[in-house]
Amino acid sequence: MSYLTERERYQIEILLKENYTPKQIAETLHRHKSTIYREIKRGTVEMIDTNLKPYNKYCADTAQNKYNENKLNKGTDLKIGNDIELANFIEEKIINEKYSPQAVLYHIETNNLEFNTTICFKTIYNYIEKGIFYTLNHTHLPMGKTRKKHPHKPRICPRNALKRSIEEIPEEAQKRANYGFWEMDTVYSAQGIKDCLLVLSERMTRQEIIIQMPDRTAQSTINALNELEIRYGDAFPDTFKTITVDNGVEFSDTIAMESSILHPGQSRTRIYYCHPYASYERGTNENINGMIRRFIPKGADIGTYTKDQIQKIENWINNYPRKLFNGLSSNQYRQSLGII
Repeated sequence: MSYLTERERYQIEILLKENYTPKQIAETLHRHKSTIYREIKRGTVEMIDTNLKPYNKYCADTAQNKYNENKLNKGTDLKIGNDIELANFIEEKIINEKYSPQAVLYHIETNNLEFNTTICFKTIYNYIEKGIFYTLNHTHLPMGKTRKKHPHKPRICPRNALKRSIEEIPEEAQKRANYGFWEMDTVYSAQGIKDCLLVLSERMTRQEIIIQMPDRTAQSTINALNELEIRYGDAFPDTFKTITVDNGVEFSDTIAMESSILHPGQSRTRIYYCHPYASYERGTNENINGMIRRFIPKGADIGTYTKDQIQKIENWINNYPRKLFNGLSSNQYRQSLGII
């Protein structure tokens, strides 16, 4: 990679004094505009005028000194410096499409995209940490997982003591070896706002279904499941063999949730209840809920989101490249298994 020279840095300082824009400076020096933007950002310092008022100014000496220090401390040349197209692609995917660095590389691999440079996801994290990218920084990255200690002896919810416990769930559901075993939860708005989302996550393939609800009542949950059964028709019992839920009041009417609306008197699924304060028993749900929060942050009013917006979030999750499936998305993984 051809770095800016000391002479070019002094040229930048002079051109800025003459009110050149970064784009005009880039054209004058035959450099990429991102290079100029980054250079100005790194070399700008706070100074004080004769009236003791602070102001910002690009200083070529300061910029050159920083370059010399970094040169002493750095290892090999930045691989991505030779591939502006890749750098822009990474920024676009992480900032605008909310991908993780690893998901970006999976997307490149599974879609057979070609760039002049190949890098690993750890290198992308290092570049972000060092401020190599022009607009991309650590605030654009998904939040890291916080590992929690699990209680040795889970409690039993008195309200659900006579209902099916997760301890009774079929072994094939626990092993994630077959399709059709789901976890269900609600993602809710800020305090005082009733609108929420009913989210279902399939344990084996990580398929996600998101349904808007007007509130977190048992009846709204039943209505949503009725709509879902109508959508899937007679395939519903095989698609939703079991559903694991927490002890929220929205999941309190077990009989109605399990009862088919298409075939009265018949069961459409089997509901199992987690132990109280044991969200880790619905780990898939919790993980995917975090993905939803990339688009709908805590405190947001879910009622302001349209059905199209919610559908786009669902599609994004189901098309997101996953390490678990060697870079395939949930949709691609299900297709590889012949599951529609």
